[in-house]
Amino acid sequence: MTVVTPQPARDLMLRGAETMSRVMDQARTLADVARRQAETLRPDLSPAQAPPPPANPVAFVRDAAEYALDAAQRSVLFWDTMRQAGNTFSEHEEAGCPPVLVFEHEMVVDGRTLSRPCNYALVQIKVPEGCPATDPKLRPFVIIDPRAGHGAGIGGFKSDSQVGVALRRGHPVYFVIFFRAPEPGQTILDITQAEGIFLRKVHEAHPEAPKPVVIGNCQGGWAVMMLGASQPELTGALVLNGAPLSYWAGERGRNPMRYLGGLAGGSWPAALLADLGNGKFDGANLVLNFESLSPGNTWFKKYYNLFQKADTEAERFLEFERWWGGYFLMNRDEIRWIVENLFIGDRFARGEISAGGGATFNMRAVRSPVVVFASAGDNITPPGQALRWIADVYRDEQEIKTLGQTIVYLMHDEIGHLGIFVSGAVALKEHSEIAELLTLIDSVAPGLYEMLITREPDSNAWHVELKERTIADIRARSGEAKNEAFPAVAKISALNQSLYDLFAAPVVRQLATEETAETRRKLHPLRLRRTLVSDKNPLVAPVQGLAEQVRRHRAPARPDNPFLAWERLWADNVERSIDTWRDWRDAWTEMAFHGVYGMMAAVGVAGGETPEEPPSAAALANAPEVRQALARISAGGYAEAVVRMMILLAQARGGVRRSRLARSNAVMQTEPPFSEMTASARQALIREQTVIASMAPAEALVSLPKLLPKLADRRRAMAMVEGVAGPEEELGDAAQAMLTQLRSTLGLTGGLVPVGYESAAMPD
Repeated sequence: MTVVTPQPARDLMLRGAETMSRVMDQARTLADVARRQAETLRPDLSPAQAPPPPANPVAFVRDAAEYALDAAQRSVLFWDTMRQAGNTFSEHEEAGCPPVLVFEHEMVVDGRTLSRPCNYALVQIKVPEGCPATDPKLRPFVIIDPRAGHGAGIGGFKSDSQVGVALRRGHPVYFVIFFRAPEPGQTILDITQAEGIFLRKVHEAHPEAPKPVVIGNCQGGWAVMMLGASQPELTGALVLNGAPLSYWAGERGRNPMRYLGGLAGGSWPAALLADLGNGKFDGANLVLNFESLSPGNTWFKKYYNLFQKADTEAERFLEFERWWGGYFLMNRDEIRWIVENLFIGDRFARGEISAGGGATFNMRAVRSPVVVFASAGDNITPPGQALRWIADVYRDEQEIKTLGQTIVYLMHDEIGHLGIFVSGAVALKEHSEIAELLTLIDSVAPGLYEMLITREPDSNAWHVELKERTIADIRARSGEAKNEAFPAVAKISALNQSLYDLFAAPVVRQLATEETAETRRKLHPLRLRRTLVSDKNPLVAPVQGLAEQVRRHRAPARPDNPFLAWERLWADNVERSIDTWRDWRDAWTEMAFHGVYGMMAAVGVAGGETPEEPPSAAALANAPEVRQALARISAGGYAEAVVRMMILLAQARGGVRRSRLARSNAVMQTEPPFSEMTASARQALIREQTVIASMAPAEALVSLPKLLPKLADRRRAMAMVEGVAGPEEELGDAAQAMLTQLRSTLGLTGGLVPVGYESAAMPD
């Protein structure tokens, strides 16, 4: 007799089996996290090498006395520098925390005067002495700094910076700054609208120039992408430097910052801090989070370096502290928007952030070329958070080409987050090469590329190449692709936020006043540690006089004094101990996160919805823009043929060198018929031929003779393509084979004479 299991029981068994499978998946994830953390922690347990013992007692006493005097003098100089930093902090706060730009600038648009006022403004950088006058026909640069606790100006913090790089090339440069206090009731959407107004003002000031490059640093990156998605007609190329756009991405065993929102219970702590601030969130809290990521450096090594080099380090230390110690405020609604939509919700890549009026911000609507600069040494915006959005938004690299989009990314091997913006070496290499690429970006065929920068042999010049990459490459750099714990965090966060808004927020808001809020801000540890070591503290007053005495009678220890080596060993051990504590803390943070939210998601308590899949390959082939392009595969003439041939050649090679890109750009700018086209017409031509060459490469090749029926045009087109390609021996086997195919298809030999028509039977 056959026993039939009732349908409800069968469903229950299936759900139970699925739940058990998910629980086992989370258990394996937790085990993998523990293994990776153990591998990370193991090197920190090894002892450092001690310096050799002193040679003899007399030398020991002499070295000890010399070191004691030197250390005492350095201590005085150290505390005098700290006193100056405290004074600078107080003066900076009293002045309203103006931008730390080293370049003179003038106000263009003050966002506080707009119909929807906000505390943002557009300034134009004045050309400093030694830089060429700006060319009004060159593409303007607009730089947006992050409003993530600090003030504006890090992109123009020194002469070797993003601002300096653009000015030295003759580009007009604009900077989006912001003031310390937000306007009452301002929102993120108000800021986006204001930034659109700023770009229109730049367009009006430079009517003959191409659309402006818009650069977003760190949190300024998502602001730039929102502009590009909502107002694509205003933006030229978009540059994202250390900019997080996929907040759930990262590697297991690393990138712990993405777990903090979950362990805090979601967005409600940010709302609580804003309510305690009488409706304003103190940016010093964000800076404290940043510092806790590298406590060995920010809480000890930075100050030890000042102590160790007390004679020479003061100027650089004070310069940086002026920016690092300027703390800005946000409205309650602004910080909640950021935390709920980005840090915890990760909604941007999924197109779920409201733009008002029923619309949403959708990255697929971005039509400007995008350049992404990330670093493997960045622990604030790790590569996964900077790059993963590409794999979330596009099904594959073919879809990027089909949509006519150009995305270029470059990776630094080791520079930290701040180094992306303030390092002079990075400015002179990566930012300079990005600026050079932007002059050629309109000639780059749509697709996904990695920008590789290497030193030319026996030269100080840089060799730059754009190598075609795949979405699989992005996934490989981004860490884990799927983690059900993060959608669970978003669910729990929404629940906790509702409970806070219902029960706690009304009470907190009744108790908070502007006086209590200002007192809390003054007592914040990051402010207090600066004001206590300043001239406002009478106990610090004698330090200045002592420092002057020390400078007059300075007696530094000899570089080979063994006590200096012992001091460095001690400092290294202190830093290592702090960082070991950090690594253990991060390990427990990650394990606790997966243990709580991973298991909650596994048993279905707070699981996330299945994300919407990008269009399939079949749907992509049936897209209107694809069908329209393929319908024109045999339409056109000389211009279409030349562009198609160059794209086919680049695809065969798997990338394009900057030198070839420069030659291609010169052709587009100076040779008819391309020089007679508008910039938008040239871009449309390149996009259409990219779709044809990538979706139907065989047909694209065999239809070339129809585009070039005359012998003279075939010869001229082939000569132009060969001129752009450069020496044949440098092309590689695949590109050489494609070049041979192109000649054969057009009936041309290497000498550009049609095969079988040596006596010229083909009409000119």
